[in-house]
Amino acid sequence: MAFTTGMDDDGGGFVVAINTTPLVDVMLVLLIVFLITIPVAIHTVPVRLPRESSAPNVAGQSNVTLAVDMDGRVFWNEAPVSDDERLLRMLEAAAARNPQPEFHIRGDERGRYEFVGRVVTACQRAGIVKLSFVTEPERNP
Repeated sequence: MAFTTGMDDDGGGFVVAINTTPLVDVMLVLLIVFLITIPVAIHTVPVRLPRESSAPNVAGQSNVTLAVDMDGRVFWNEAPVSDDERLLRMLEAAAARNPQPEFHIRGDERGRYEFVGRVVTACQRAGIVKLSFVTEPERNP
């Protein structure tokens, strides 16, 4: 922006005036650019998007919780599972159901990853499709 200073007509002080012509020029150029680019940005390929509602996932009767404690013991909905073969048979029976239940794995943070990995491998071998890990949200001090 430019401004001019000089003596006023009666010689008593300075005249300070801001020249707004460059400001108006820039604003008009921006207005024209936006008027040209907005219709281009709005028009896209016309497609019908599917409508979907989002609801929180509520634990239902069909969900199975697999808990793995610090010592590697596996629990099926809070009932202990004796060995890996029994776990695999139970997983295969659950995988055959229609609809297949969701499996939530709760692993103890102090336990070894190997214990949780055994359960994940058994789920893969049984053909489980929906598998998720349950964690606790981080607490802010």
